[in-house]
Amino acid sequence: MGEVKLEKIVQPFYEALEEGKIMGRKCPECGAVEFPPVYACNTCGCLHTDWYEISGNAKMHSIVMPAALSSKPDYKDMGKYAYGEIELEEGARFNGVVRGMTKKIRKKIMEEGLLPVEVHAAIYQQPGVDYKTVVFDLDEKYLQ
Repeated sequence: MGEVKLEKIVQPFYEALEEGKIMGRKCPECGAVEFPPVYACNTCGCLHTDWYEISGNAKMHSIVMPAALSSKPDYKDMGKYAYGEIELEEGARFNGVVRGMTKKIRKKIMEEGLLPVEVHAAIYQQPGVDYKTVVFDLDEKYLQ
């Protein structure tokens, strides 16, 4: 595996993943949580935020199944997955990857009007790289 040299600005995030913690940044002015972590608050514009461990509880608001041009070879070992808009329990919204989503499960969720669905953050070791990343797992109740 090739070693990745991390910039100081992101190093604490990846070090925390190695310790099993998923970190965002929390604004000391308004309390908004940023994830992925950024130093300036997107809610009030404060130019300083503090490291904050997120709960990992979230909801998926949209489901986009990977297609030939949007599938990532890095994720082939992950099993079935989809892309979607994720909203953390702490309020941050972003596009993420959700494991466990199949076309059949997506169809059921859409037909039954179940969006948003519960997902949970997980730390994922991508094959061939020496760092971990964050993905989300579809709640087990949707896998039945």
